[in-house]
Amino acid sequence: MGLLRLLSEAGHDVHVVPTPAALEFVGRATWESLAGHPIHTDVFTGAAETEHVHLGRSVDLAIVAPATANLLARAATGQADDLLTATLLTVTCPVLFSPAMHTEMWRHPATQANVATLRSRGAFVLDPASGRLAGADSGQGRLPEAADIAAAALALVAPRDLVGVRAVVTAGGTREPLDPVRFLGNRSSGRQGRAVAAALAARGADVTLVAAHVEVPLDLPGVTVERVSTALELERAVRALAPTADVVVMSAAVADYRVAEVSSAKIKKSADSPGLTLELVENPDILAGLVRDRALRRESGDAESGSTRPSVVVGFAAETGDAAGDTADGGGATVLDHGRAKARRKGADLLAVNAVGERAGFGDVPNAVTVLDAAGDVVGEVAGSKDDVAHGLVDLVAARLGVGGRD
Repeated sequence: MGLLRLLSEAGHDVHVVPTPAALEFVGRATWESLAGHPIHTDVFTGAAETEHVHLGRSVDLAIVAPATANLLARAATGQADDLLTATLLTVTCPVLFSPAMHTEMWRHPATQANVATLRSRGAFVLDPASGRLAGADSGQGRLPEAADIAAAALALVAPRDLVGVRAVVTAGGTREPLDPVRFLGNRSSGRQGRAVAAALAARGADVTLVAAHVEVPLDLPGVTVERVSTALELERAVRALAPTADVVVMSAAVADYRVAEVSSAKIKKSADSPGLTLELVENPDILAGLVRDRALRRESGDAESGSTRPSVVVGFAAETGDAAGDTADGGGATVLDHGRAKARRKGADLLAVNAVGERAGFGDVPNAVTVLDAAGDVVGEVAGSKDDVAHGLVDLVAARLGVGGRD
C-alpha cells in the first residue's frame, strides 16, 4: 500500500491487479480506494473486456511487489493461470519484480534460475533487502522499502536525456572533530543529496556522490560513492572532481567553522574550570570556491584544464528567517531575502533555498525549495518529497544543459 500511495501522490495513474493471496492481506475496498479504480481479480469477471489485454496494452510500467517465489516461477515459465500472470504476458512495457520471501527460498537454485531467466528476457528484478522476516527470522529476503521500489520503478521510465553527462553530488553533514570522541555537526541526514544523485543517475548521468555523514543507504545503481568526514575533506574531493564534471550539486550541509586545534585526547571536565571555550576558525566556502575556480579556468582558456566545466553549479541554502526587529527596518529578513543575498554572493548557476528547523528541511520530512539564479531571481519552485524536489531540480539542471526534460 505504501508503494501505491507514493506513486499516486507523485501523480501517476495506478491500476492494481491483486492476486487472491493479496486480498487476504488487504481487502478489495482498500485497494480501490487508494488506486481510485475498480479492481479485477480473475479473468472471468468482465471477460468481455479482456481486462488483461487492455491493461497490458495501456500501461507504461508493470510492478510486481511483493514478488513471491511462486510468482517468479510462474512468470519465468510463462504461465497465465490468473489475471496477474496473464497480464504479464501481454505487457510490452518494462516490468519490475521486487521479490520478498524467506532467505532459503530466495537462495534456492530454482528461484535463482527463475530470476536469471526473467532478467535474460529483459525484466528488472531487484535484490531483496536484508532484515527482519516473518516470525523471528532475519536475513536477505525482506521487501525493500516502498520509496526504494518507487525510485527503481520510476528510473525505468525516466528519460535518458543525461547520458554522457558527468555529475558530482554532495550529501550529508560534515563533522568537525573536537577530540577523539566529540565533534561539531548538524542535522543533515543526506536524504536530499541521495535523492538528487538517484534522479541524475536515473536519467543516464554518470554520478559521483561525495558523502559526509548520512543516515540512509547509498547503494544506488549508476552512482559511485566517495566518503568524506570534514569540510576540508569534502572540499578536496569536490575540487578534484569538478574540473571534469558537467554538473556539480552541492547539497551537503557543510560546517561553517572547525576548531582551531583538535585535542589528541578526550577533553575532560574539570572542577577548576566548569566551562569550556573553543577557538573556531572559518571553513572555506566550497560553493563560492567552485564558481571562482571555474571562472579562473575559463579566463585561462586552457581547454585541457576543463575551462568550460562544470557547466552547471548548483548550491543549497538552508535558511531560517530573522526574528522581528533583526533588521534596520524592524521587520526581519525572510528565508528568501537571505537566499537572494547568498545567491548574489556565491554566484552559483542555481541556488535551492529552503527553510529548515527541527521539523522542516532536514531528515525524513517533506521539502520545499525556491530555486534562484546567480542574480537572485526566482527560476523555479519545487515542493513535496525529497524525491519530488530532486526530480524538479534535475529538470532545471537539464534545461540549463540544453537537453530534453520529463513529460
